[in-house]
Amino acid sequence: MTSEAEMAPHDTAITDSARCPCGSGDVYGGCCGPILRAEVSAPTAERLMRSRYTAFVVGDVAHLRTTWHVSTRPSSIEIEPDLHWRRLVVLDREAGGPFDREGVVEFAAHWVQDGSRGALHERSRFVREERRWLYVDGDLL
Repeated sequence: MTSEAEMAPHDTAITDSARCPCGSGDVYGGCCGPILRAEVSAPTAERLMRSRYTAFVVGDVAHLRTTWHVSTRPSSIEIEPDLHWRRLVVLDREAGGPFDREGVVEFAAHWVQDGSRGALHERSRFVREERRWLYVDGDLL
């Protein structure tokens, strides 16, 4: 995870032995933790997408910024303090492997906010540049 100055005010600390919020079934220290701490790069587009979901869960704005392609990255990234991400479901993948240059991941990210529930359903596009996967953009479904 990044420094406190780069995290949202409502960040959530997760220990390496806790289940990873991305829903992979792995522990945080063996899944998204090393990616968010920039110890390793995500090997696939799906792993990058999972780490970005986890960054939203814990409020790691710096990870979101550094993994967003410069051509589409917004000037600022705001995380809503009362929006709680509850579950991630990967629905489809196209390419996005360790030797691909592009990839697509479709997912549903379930949330709760002020007593309401919903899901963000997106088909996200990723590119691999200089051996690093980057989020480009996505279509809401």
